[in-house]
Amino acid sequence: MKDKYPSIAEALNWAREKLHLGESPQVDAKVLLQHVLGCEPVYLLTWPERCLTELQWQQYQDLLEKREAGQPVAYLIGLRDFWSLSLKVSPATLIPRPDTEVLVEQSLKKIVNLADTEIVDLGTGTGAIALAIASECPLAKVYASDLREDAVQLARENASSLHLSEVDIRQGSWLEPFSGQTFDLIVSNPPYIDPQDPHLSQGDVRFEPISALTSEQNGLADIKHIIDTATDYLKAGGWLLLEHGYDQKQAVQQLLDKAGYSQIFTEQDYGGMDRVSGGCYLA
Repeated sequence: MKDKYPSIAEALNWAREKLHLGESPQVDAKVLLQHVLGCEPVYLLTWPERCLTELQWQQYQDLLEKREAGQPVAYLIGLRDFWSLSLKVSPATLIPRPDTEVLVEQSLKKIVNLADTEIVDLGTGTGAIALAIASECPLAKVYASDLREDAVQLARENASSLHLSEVDIRQGSWLEPFSGQTFDLIVSNPPYIDPQDPHLSQGDVRFEPISALTSEQNGLADIKHIIDTATDYLKAGGWLLLEHGYDQKQAVQQLLDKAGYSQIFTEQDYGGMDRVSGGCYLA
């Protein structure tokens, strides 16, 4: 007699059909079922005939309903992989995205003396950028800041769980918590979307904190603020690196040039879009 509840294979087939209008129904179906079962991906392939329990089936259906309504998978399972790290996420912060790893890559290229380098990540959110850099540069001194208390708490939790508690995470606006300090490298993925951008009403961003997404002046207000204030916090020859919108390269480069930065460059993301710009401050 067949069990009352579906097998792993049947549950996955049902989920893929339910999410067929989404961007990644197969991946979402697997990730959510792994979360419910508390298993690794190989388990789904090894035991496709095993049936879910009543509780597991109910939990899976509930998660699929929420995903079908547009809620991000990362928020549903409370985790997101970034770089080599598994990070806790919550609706208090943006969900780390693969393209932001380009900012980490470019940051690592600018670090010369690991044992004598001070780095700060502004608007850290989950702590993704700061913790990724710290994981690669254990001898560097890494700082981070975020305006929101709940984001700071989450970033500190991630630092602790990843055994990177030496990262100094402070609450405050951009560079304000670091009065009197100077850095070899300042990095940030600030809000850079125009508040009128129609994409804000589509996809996962509908559920993310709007304050972490949008900025006035066509998305450039926070970028400009960081560029202008960072000159007081950079050591001679220090670098500022910023993530920005795909169509903001020219504007960001102009802001960097006007503020006195040199060696200005832009790097593309994994999709070939202009995504990270930076400059060196010599004064």
